[in-house]
Amino acid sequence: MLLALVPLFDDKMAVKAYSIFSQKENNLLNPLSQGTGFLDGATSIPGLDIVNEVSIDVLTDGKEVFIPISNISIFTDIEGECKEPYDKVVLLLDNTIPPVDMYVNRVKELKEKGFKIAVRKLAVSEFESHKNILQYTDYMFLNNKKIAIDKAKIYFGKLYPNIELCAGNIDSMDIFEELKAAGGYSFYEGNFYRIPITKGENEVSMLKVNYIALLNIVNDDNFDLSQAAAIIGRDTSLTISLLRMVNNMTVNGGITTIRHAAAMLGQKELKRWINTAVVNALYADKPSEITRVSLLRAKFAENISSSFGLAARKEELFLMGLFSVLDVILEKPMAEALDLVQVSDDIRKALIDDEGKFAPILDFVKGYETAEWQEVSRQMILQNIDIDDVYNAYVDSLKWYKTLMAED
Repeated sequence: MLLALVPLFDDKMAVKAYSIFSQKENNLLNPLSQGTGFLDGATSIPGLDIVNEVSIDVLTDGKEVFIPISNISIFTDIEGECKEPYDKVVLLLDNTIPPVDMYVNRVKELKEKGFKIAVRKLAVSEFESHKNILQYTDYMFLNNKKIAIDKAKIYFGKLYPNIELCAGNIDSMDIFEELKAAGGYSFYEGNFYRIPITKGENEVSMLKVNYIALLNIVNDDNFDLSQAAAIIGRDTSLTISLLRMVNNMTVNGGITTIRHAAAMLGQKELKRWINTAVVNALYADKPSEITRVSLLRAKFAENISSSFGLAARKEELFLMGLFSVLDVILEKPMAEALDLVQVSDDIRKALIDDEGKFAPILDFVKGYETAEWQEVSRQMILQNIDIDDVYNAYVDSLKWYKTLMAED
């Protein structure tokens, strides 16, 4: 199984829901599975299987989850199979589900059971013909590249005022800002939130300079614990977080100094904690999803390191994932952003030039998170990677992130 989660933002850049994109097997190994003649497993709903196995709490932190439904799987026992609250599950339909009575009645039935309904991939010419399905729809995705969504917004506002509109395929912050200013949309979907806005010679805030200095200390070989403790002491939130964590680890608690806490952790664990806690703080003025992307990339890259023959360098791969959005955070080109931190040449080559030993893992991780399944499948064949190993590595990353945020 392959699994990716695509965020849906509100106009304040807060994530309100996630769409699940999944694939049951490596289609490059079984090309027939991509054709209409291969129906084995067509009645299953991979997204629902994932939700039942992993839980909405871990996948989306309790937010709504959008699950694609096919024109065959819509007639399965969705009500009986779903183990999560129905009102958290949004069944995502597309234009392969025709607006004929048997489908309309099934959509109505699911809606009456408590599920929410979303529709995507409808062309303007299909709006009228699908009116019997749209009357039960909660969310409508509008592709801003294919539809004049300003006009579509007026259309839905008049005929279906209860449908919440989702502007999709947004590739830049400029487009996001234009759509937000126009109003009328509940959700925004696309890559816009991780596209770096570089401002050249802009100054990095003193707070971020402090965090970067701390990262540089702990990512140097045999760093000085007392030096790291001194910099942690300049930030109240980091100090409180460190003392709380270490006191929770000890039987009697009572650790009140930063140096004592740092010594209790030791170099390896202190380095690990700082690399995650500081990145979380460093990215605090950006959308929370950026922090999530950074940490998930880091853990996922670490988890699949052995599959790429780089298990011995998993700590560097973790760091590569953390810094893979540093250009977004510092609003500088990646080369300039990395000049501020100490990283290995292999990390620099991967992040700046997409070259070197680490580049294949970085490409794999990025392709996976955007559900580019054909490229992911190709790399799995080249590296002889089992699909279950990839799925387990990603789910482990989600669980690790959930635990990390719970401790924050």
